[in-house]
Amino acid sequence: MLRLTLIEEAIAARYAEQQMRCPVHLSIGQEAVSVGVCAALNRDDFAMSGHRSHGHYIAKGGDLTRMLAEIYGKSTGCAGGKGGSMHLVDLDCGFLGAVPIVGSTVGIATGVAFAEQRKKSGRVIVAFFGEAVVEAGILHESVNFAILHKLPIVYLCENNLFSVYSPLNVRQPDHLNITELMKAHGMRGYQGDGNNVMEVYKETKNAVAHARKGEGPSFLEFFTYRKREHCGPNFDNHLDYRAGNEYDQWMKKCPLERTAAELKLSPDDYMKLRAPIDAEIETAFATARAAPFPTLDQINTNLWAEAGYVNPYEDRTDYQLQQRTA
Repeated sequence: MLRLTLIEEAIAARYAEQQMRCPVHLSIGQEAVSVGVCAALNRDDFAMSGHRSHGHYIAKGGDLTRMLAEIYGKSTGCAGGKGGSMHLVDLDCGFLGAVPIVGSTVGIATGVAFAEQRKKSGRVIVAFFGEAVVEAGILHESVNFAILHKLPIVYLCENNLFSVYSPLNVRQPDHLNITELMKAHGMRGYQGDGNNVMEVYKETKNAVAHARKGEGPSFLEFFTYRKREHCGPNFDNHLDYRAGNEYDQWMKKCPLERTAAELKLSPDDYMKLRAPIDAEIETAFATARAAPFPTLDQINTNLWAEAGYVNPYEDRTDYQLQQRTA
């Protein structure tokens, strides 16, 4: 969790240099969900995310230097420098991708779960999203399909109470309980404290085991809170969209401070943990910034399957392949 925080604080500190030319959605304050969930997954399990994906990518085992290179738009980035912060991907660690359109990865992740079930791979996929996705039809359609087919997927809702600057009470009925709504579809569900990393880990581990045994999907909702603005490196409390002393109350629940207290870490312990992370971050930034930008002849690469590509899981005759290529 400390590593995730320091990485994103470093991004925030350097963003004003105007060399990162893509939007960044920071997840400072929500580290416990990323760490707790991904600790419950195997490396070859899959994860997908939305626009606030840095923590998910790094916690799943993504490469820091490649992530930073992507944010800088460099050819060594994890998406070739063409996608930026909201299009992170790393197949080596099972992070299948992040997409900025709200809820769009839910349907994709459900399709991946269906494919993995058909292949009998034993893999589980986690789909990360925010509570606003409950307002999109794709979630309900996907959940219904996943329940019917007992797919190996965990729907992971990070409820940070806001969609951009709109609180829950202007988007959803006061009586609505998201987890109960999902359970009404016929799926197991759990609602808990997203700033308690051990609770997140325990419940995700249960959901992953449930899916891996072929018993179907789960819906996990964890309440948490972002410290900084919706999009960008700054703080936005001056906009007064957060009610009363809500921000101060959530800062008292900071997952890092809470865990440090539980572990009885001294200031010296903290600095010993921080020193190698700071060094890693400095090296990663230097390497990412020194990398080249994509060249003109790379502009159309990795955008679609190359001509002649054959799906290894699909039988296809030479005639069909020729027709497809044509």
